[in-house]
Amino acid sequence: MRLLASWPLLVLTFFSSSLPCYPQEEEGNTCKTQKTSWLQDCVLSLSPTNDLMVIAREQKAVFLVPKWKYSDKGKEEMQFAVGWSGCLNVEEGEHVTSALCIPLASQKRSSTGRPDWTCIVLGFTSGSVRFYTENGVLLLAQLLNEDPVLQLKCRTYEIPRHPGVTEQNEELSILYPAAIVTIDGFSLFQSLRACRNQVAKAAASGNENIQPPPLAYKKWGLQDVDTIVDHASIGIMTLSPFDQMKTASNIGGFNAAIKNSPPAMSQYITVGSNPFTGFFYALEGSTQPLLSHVALAVASKLTSALFNAASGWLGWKSRHEEEAVQKQKPKMEPATPLAVRFGLPDSRRHGESICLSPCNSLAAVTDDFGRVILLDVTRGIAIRMWKGYRDAQIGWVQVVEDLHERVPEKGDPSPFGSPQGPSRVAQFLVIYAPRRGILEVWSTQQGPRVGAFNVGKHCRLLYPGYKIMGLNNVTSQSWQPQTYQICLVDPVSAGVKTVTVPFHLALSDKKSERAKDMHLMKKLAALLKSKSPSLDSVETEIKELILDIKYPATKKQVESVDEGLLQFCASKLKLLHLYESVSQLNALGSPADTSVSENDLAVLLRLDEKELVKLQALLEKYKQENSRAAVRFSDDQDGVLPVKTFLEYLEYEKDVITIRKMGEEEHVALGSFFFWKCLHGESSTEDTCRTLESAGLSPQLLLSLLLSVWLSKEKDILERPQSVRCLPTTLSLLSRMKVALDDTWDSQSVSPWWQQMRTACVQSENNGAALLSAHVGHSVAAQISDSATEKKFSQTVLGADAEALTDSWEALSLDTEYWKLLLKQLQDCLILQTLLHSRADTRPARAPSLPAEPLPRLSVRKLLEGGRGGIADSVAKWVFKQDLSPEVLKLANEERDAENSDEPKEGISRGLSEVSEVDVNLGAIPDLLRAAREQFPCSLELDVLHAHCCWEYVVQWNKDPEEARFFVRSIEHLKHILNAHVQNGIALMMWNTFLVKRFSAATYLLDKVGKSPKERLCRRDVGMSDTAMTSFLGSCLDLLQTLLEADVGRDEMQAPDLETEDAWLAVEGPISIVELALEQKPIHYPLVEHHSVLCSILYAVMRFSLRAVKPLSLFDSKGKNAFFKDLTSIQLLPSGEMDPNVISIRQQFLLKVVSAAVQAQHAGAREKEASDTAPAAPPGQDLEWPVLAVDLARHFQVNEDVVRRHYVGELYNYGVDHLGEEAILQVQDKEVLASQLLVLTGQRLAHALLHTQAREGRELLARLSPTLCTWLKAMDPQDLQNTEVPIATTAKLVNKVIELLPEKHGQYSLALHLIEAVEAIAIPSL
Repeated sequence: MRLLASWPLLVLTFFSSSLPCYPQEEEGNTCKTQKTSWLQDCVLSLSPTNDLMVIAREQKAVFLVPKWKYSDKGKEEMQFAVGWSGCLNVEEGEHVTSALCIPLASQKRSSTGRPDWTCIVLGFTSGSVRFYTENGVLLLAQLLNEDPVLQLKCRTYEIPRHPGVTEQNEELSILYPAAIVTIDGFSLFQSLRACRNQVAKAAASGNENIQPPPLAYKKWGLQDVDTIVDHASIGIMTLSPFDQMKTASNIGGFNAAIKNSPPAMSQYITVGSNPFTGFFYALEGSTQPLLSHVALAVASKLTSALFNAASGWLGWKSRHEEEAVQKQKPKMEPATPLAVRFGLPDSRRHGESICLSPCNSLAAVTDDFGRVILLDVTRGIAIRMWKGYRDAQIGWVQVVEDLHERVPEKGDPSPFGSPQGPSRVAQFLVIYAPRRGILEVWSTQQGPRVGAFNVGKHCRLLYPGYKIMGLNNVTSQSWQPQTYQICLVDPVSAGVKTVTVPFHLALSDKKSERAKDMHLMKKLAALLKSKSPSLDSVETEIKELILDIKYPATKKQVESVDEGLLQFCASKLKLLHLYESVSQLNALGSPADTSVSENDLAVLLRLDEKELVKLQALLEKYKQENSRAAVRFSDDQDGVLPVKTFLEYLEYEKDVITIRKMGEEEHVALGSFFFWKCLHGESSTEDTCRTLESAGLSPQLLLSLLLSVWLSKEKDILERPQSVRCLPTTLSLLSRMKVALDDTWDSQSVSPWWQQMRTACVQSENNGAALLSAHVGHSVAAQISDSATEKKFSQTVLGADAEALTDSWEALSLDTEYWKLLLKQLQDCLILQTLLHSRADTRPARAPSLPAEPLPRLSVRKLLEGGRGGIADSVAKWVFKQDLSPEVLKLANEERDAENSDEPKEGISRGLSEVSEVDVNLGAIPDLLRAAREQFPCSLELDVLHAHCCWEYVVQWNKDPEEARFFVRSIEHLKHILNAHVQNGIALMMWNTFLVKRFSAATYLLDKVGKSPKERLCRRDVGMSDTAMTSFLGSCLDLLQTLLEADVGRDEMQAPDLETEDAWLAVEGPISIVELALEQKPIHYPLVEHHSVLCSILYAVMRFSLRAVKPLSLFDSKGKNAFFKDLTSIQLLPSGEMDPNVISIRQQFLLKVVSAAVQAQHAGAREKEASDTAPAAPPGQDLEWPVLAVDLARHFQVNEDVVRRHYVGELYNYGVDHLGEEAILQVQDKEVLASQLLVLTGQRLAHALLHTQAREGRELLARLSPTLCTWLKAMDPQDLQNTEVPIATTAKLVNKVIELLPEKHGQYSLALHLIEAVEAIAIPSL
């Protein structure tokens, strides 16, 4: 017997968290017990096909589905994950009491007999039984009884073992406290399939009014029993004639009559109290519904439901009909009385559970005395009892004999004595005793205990007792389902364990030994195939298994040597010889001088002095900026590889050694074992290559291993220049091996050997090592080609040889072009990677909270597959990560242009230094940017780079809208795009992709609230805080203004021609952002201007926290309908005269904006002077709001002069008279303005004379004329925002008013009196 550990439960914390440990006791074990015993309080069910598990407690439930995942140890295993979770209660207060997971068979021809989907059946305390899909969708619900559901049990189809056994129908039985309800399996299967199809159709059509048909069921009222807690439905049985006569005489007496044929009866067994076990028999016949009637009822109900749904769609069904359907209570069918025929009376014993055996002949019952009783179902008697199993959980395991393990017996005439006879079946009873934490397996009926295991004390034993519903005698034979019989759920280890019992444990001693030998043979075969980490333990176990085998024939079979085993050992021996040879070469070392001079290096790489210096400078800068540590592996240090790992990596077959499929790490480890010492000059390269070639390793395989080592150990190679000297030697030796360079290869084609090396360099992300290996490969290829040419030239005698020489030169030129192209691509990629590794030294006080994830490493292949915008996109991601200002990119570009044109660079250097001082210490970034642009003049053109940076910032802002500065920086990059076509396209794409939805949400929110909304509402509707939304609206306004300017500039310039560098013409991949931008249609200027007006309104409301403003009320119906439409479409916009009421509302709003803008600017200035601190400038302060208000007045058909006069009045109101004098110049109707300023002057004088308690003020007031005194007393100085204006400033204001008023004006004389009053006030102050 084996106990197999299976899948971890990932959702245990879901329920353990809902069961807190209450501090009711001070003992430490209480909390631990409650944490581990939570499973006992849950309703648990696992599908027999292992594809679904249900855990429910009270109203909550979770559905778990198995998925293949990697464990913490890196081993792939099946784990349960949450598929659905939620609350299932429909009525208030009802709880889940029982659950079943029933797999339903597929009806498709290709998968006949296989499970199609799993139905979850749940019983509730309200008496309802509901059926759900795996996704928690309710299929069917029916109230069968008003009492709580106690137990759900299911029976599926089983092929009868013998011809005389009655074929049992599928059935679902539901136990209530005083009734049993049975549902025929066939009708249930058809109903569930029909409901699932109807639900799918309803979900596709959007209709939810689907009424499933009622289920056909039989309901038996159990009588003469006190309490019932569990039941078992045995199925249909037929009595023998003797039992028929005995039963008839017991019930009807001596003169009872019997029928000729015994009637069929359904047998039910209940456990509880009085009687302890009750046997019920229900006669089959009139009460059983016919299957055709059931099918007809299902079809009619489905038709009715579909008709009702259609009538609801077409408007036929009235609301009163729907309410009547909802209020109608389900009809409760009465139960048919069924009296207990007999039982096991035991007044003190109370049954707890009953479990029916798979063969329906035995049943195990547990009671409150800690006993497990085995019942004979047919005879109704107890045949065995186990003691000492309190709170026991029971189940069954049925094992079918394997005919291959059967040993024929001489002289045994029974059919079970030969391998051709029928298979025998053994039944084992599994008992889990939670109080002792032990799981036992017993052979029935009177057999011994065959196994016992120590398990946890808080487990749950699950025995479904059914398989797949919907099978019959034909479909059940087509495919054997992989179902389990019994399992143990352990909440402590978070695992599900299954029990496997060998058949031979049910046999007698003699036959058991022979079967046991066959079982040991299978175990030995499995042990030889397994990969155990401990060889000593495996060897010991194999010896024990061989010694346990008893019969000579079996021992001979075990000890015989297989031919395949000999070949396996021979191949492993060959690999061991290779391992030993390479290990000895690595241990010997080589005294060769590994130092290399620059001249030698130049000759080796076939470079002149200038090219070598440039290459060394690129690699040195790359090494300095490359901050990522090189990849290292624990098994390949110093070229050491364990022999076990070496044997796992290689395979030997037919004198050829191949490598198994493995990852990059294993590939590098094996290559390091072969070549790392050679690359360091510490081992003989010639001897190593000769040993590897003689062992049967192909040159292509060795080249792959060599390049994997070289390219992966970039850091070590750049730190050891001598490795560059060893690589050409190794590569040259590999190239001269057989089959490496084929002499018969077509001279006009590319050599596959060198193409393999170029492909490895193209795919490598370590660009420094790749560039060095490409130079070495180019040099070795040229050297081999030159030697071949010289050899062929020396043999040139005839004209045909001259033609062959020409072909050789053609091949050389073709391969050379590929090498030159690769070197150019690798050099470009290296410079670009160096730039992406560079960092700016950001000041700590201003360090941005940017994402910490590193940028992806580049390779030539990635750039070729990244599309035409892939290079600029990589740089844009780097710019975002460094948070560089757009000015940095612009200044670096100007510096490059200045160098090219030999112009003075003082201004550029000064600008760059200013950016560096304010933002960051740029370091080598400008030089690296300039070098990258020299390599990619087309891909990193300034407009292209700004476009990608703009897009990258707005993408990152969309991920976290709270980072408003990302959106602001995106708009800055957008404004730096010089070409209006690109600028227009990028701005339009940003609007359509990221902004219009949030902008419309913000509009509707502000219009609904009528003021600046709170943070909670902003986050709910727009997805950001109120502060972030203010900045968002300001940036949207900038974007729309930029879009308008770009539309004007499109007519003045042509669209750019997007070109690609010659080395990167083969680039493929997605279309670039700039190409998409150029494909955008031109905008409709009035529509964008219309949106800009709305955005200005929204920004003003949020910026100044205005109240009682509904933005959409400022527009008519045409204006409202035009919002949020495609900016390239032509919409019907407002035109002509506007409603005066709307114009009045608009004017009030503009005056509010002007007042709020002046208040924000000058009230803040006064507070700053009072506190002597410089507060942070609020967003939008740099915006000229009065100018914007005048511009809006032009669009709103509001008199612009009214806005200007109000602005002047607000400036004087806040005491900023010098700015007011400047603003007066813009006013047209100065006479009206003078009247307004006259009132403001009176308020100032009234405050100075009437609201001060100085004696001089009262005396001065007495000297004034009565008319002036009366007018001053009518003034209200409370409207003044600044009452501390000097009297001299007020005198200037009075003079300005007199200057603006004509002499014939009615208030001119009042103004003259004010001059006298001001002079009178000013004289004492002097």
